[in-house]
Amino acid sequence: MSTIAADPPSFGDQLRQWRGQRHMSQLDLALEAEISSRHLSFVETGRSKPSRDMVLRLAECLGVPLRGRNALLLAAGYAPAYPEKGIETTAMETARNVISHVLKAYEPFPALAIDRHWNMIEGNRIVFALMQGVAPHLLEPPINAVRVSLHPEGVAPRVVNLPEWRGALFSRLRDQIATSGDPALAEFLAELRSYPGGESTAVAGYPLAIPLIIDTPLGRLSLLTMSSVFGSPVDVTLSEIAIESLLPADEQTLEALRKL
Repeated sequence: MSTIAADPPSFGDQLRQWRGQRHMSQLDLALEAEISSRHLSFVETGRSKPSRDMVLRLAECLGVPLRGRNALLLAAGYAPAYPEKGIETTAMETARNVISHVLKAYEPFPALAIDRHWNMIEGNRIVFALMQGVAPHLLEPPINAVRVSLHPEGVAPRVVNLPEWRGALFSRLRDQIATSGDPALAEFLAELRSYPGGESTAVAGYPLAIPLIIDTPLGRLSLLTMSSVFGSPVDVTLSEIAIESLLPADEQTLEALRKL
């Protein structure tokens, strides 16, 4: 029995969805984009076709990621504005070299590069040292950093403050879902919540941020996470790559990592 593929969302539907995610009314967006709310209403309902420049202006006002901007352009009948080259392609060799250099520079602190779904593109040797004892099936490519962190056969049994750590990661994922509108991330969050370990939003005793407190052969380490992205990416793939670094939160962790 054949199935009929659903039509992709129209430009107006996508624009309305992004407005909702940004909690902006038509009037709010019209003022931000310096157009009339009447014209914006016509664009959303399909009574008026937006120009290419108008699509990009509305996307900019809504803070739509590059992937979403391309989708809006396609829905409005225009070619995508931003290329999307695979990270393993020859065209991305310079980017890969930069990522490798940055990860190496972070040693002896753990650092890894991840894509939009938290799949690890590359990690420095300290990251893999912390993954000792993780079940082999979790280390099959693509390695997912959050899944390894929270899975009961991953690092989770060694995380001292697992409920707080889970809560911190879940909060980041919720923010990422709201920003990107990616349904795959929503499914991923549901999977992670099915793992044991509880969830806590308690921040008492954490003056800066909730650290990852983990027992290792080096002793108990306390690590603060920091995330870095390319400043002005013009490629979809690059715009979705982040460098996640884990920096020592105390002197004991600093000394242990230096010895490693």
